[in-house]
Amino acid sequence: MKTRSFFAYVGSRTSVERNARGEGISVYRIDQTSGALDLVQVLGHLVNPSFLALNSAGDRLYSVHGDEYEVSAFEVNSDDGTITHLNTQHCGGKNPVHLALDPSGKFLVVSNHLSHNVAVLPIDLDGKLGNVIQIIEMIGTPGPHRKEQPFAKPHFNPFDPSGQFVIVPDKGLDKVFSFRFKDGQLAPADKSEMTSREGAGPRHIAFHPTQPWSYVINELDSTVTACKFDSQAGGLMAFQVISALSDSFIGNSRASEIAVHPAGHTVYASNRGEDSIAVLAVDDQTGRLRLIQTISSGGKTPRFFALSPDGHWLYVHNEDSDSIVTLAVNAQTGMLQSTNQIVRCGSPVCMVFTV
Repeated sequence: MKTRSFFAYVGSRTSVERNARGEGISVYRIDQTSGALDLVQVLGHLVNPSFLALNSAGDRLYSVHGDEYEVSAFEVNSDDGTITHLNTQHCGGKNPVHLALDPSGKFLVVSNHLSHNVAVLPIDLDGKLGNVIQIIEMIGTPGPHRKEQPFAKPHFNPFDPSGQFVIVPDKGLDKVFSFRFKDGQLAPADKSEMTSREGAGPRHIAFHPTQPWSYVINELDSTVTACKFDSQAGGLMAFQVISALSDSFIGNSRASEIAVHPAGHTVYASNRGEDSIAVLAVDDQTGRLRLIQTISSGGKTPRFFALSPDGHWLYVHNEDSDSIVTLAVNAQTGMLQSTNQIVRCGSPVCMVFTV
């Protein structure tokens, strides 16, 4: 029987200013039986390809260039997973940190972290990016953190499960904004913002696969906010805040990534400082969370992690120890277990998959 496999694309920081050791975008073949990573290609000479997005057909890959002013498009070879550069385009601001494709695949939305805006770019039929067609400024009062909250800092801009709304956690303003997206244009949703605790620093958001719940990871206080999501008005309403750290950890830590298991029974969060992955059980009646496990990230500074599409594996990206660590996911409980599989990769910070 032929072994099933799929491809993963890893973005890495590359610049001297970031003290980075990455080479560019790495392509891996993943064995679906063992979760093992096999390097296929490294596309180098790219500046900080630090967040990636694949289109639904799996034949186009898009990347921001962290600390710069640009985003790039790549063509994906469906046979061997390799990528080739299509074009690079100005993204309307400095330090793009996240990007998301609309359901039609005709537009790309980008968060420009240090220009406090969100931009929209069109995508041509050949997959190339066009000029920016809209820029939305994030407006509000900065949070109290003297270093991390001097101004608005949008950090993430995923589409909700329906594809009608773009949700933007803003670390600088302690707010999560909601925009309706139609015909390539963003407009404030009917319920346009949710305010977090002062100094929380909302960073990323993940949606439950079947229920109207979403979960926001707060970077600065290492908490998770559980919310009800109004799929008609686009608004978020918080109903719980819970720590993502073990109660025995007394040091400093910053949360970074969050994801919901495809089965919906668990939420995962990463902690830089404790260097751990938190596993939080989801109450299937209320959506409330309960911390059931913290496990070592197997390295230093787990800036990012990704669940495989089938939910069997969780890949931890330890930015400061140059490693991708594979953890096995228990199908019934969602809890994590070490596999002793470690791949060396310089400054890895993002991973996306295509089957």
